[in-house]
Amino acid sequence: MSDDKSLSWGEFMKVEMRVGTILTAEVFAEARKPAYKMTIDFGEKIGIRKTSAQITDLYEPSTLIGRQVIAVVNFPPKQIANIMSECLVLGGVADDGVVTLLAPERPIENGIRIG
Repeated sequence: MSDDKSLSWGEFMKVEMRVGTILTAEVFAEARKPAYKMTIDFGEKIGIRKTSAQITDLYEPSTLIGRQVIAVVNFPPKQIANIMSECLVLGGVADDGVVTLLAPERPIENGIRIG
């Protein structure tokens, strides 16, 4: 099947999805839509990255700390309110906008590439 939304294997491999552990999570009061500010540890090679995520429907900041997630780490940094977002946390987005985080099914080393 080929349409304007399809991509090649090479294009897919350019998207660098990595496993990281959330170190901090707090309410992002400056954001336009309800969100959390987080820092995520992606291991020695990538380091700690900042981001924000609109995941307030299903998660509380205290339940996020220590949780492993999957994020894209090779997008250019993006200014979101008063922070520079350095990665994009991935989740399934329901029709009503509620996001369920993607995560490994068991603990895994931070920085492992998803592919």
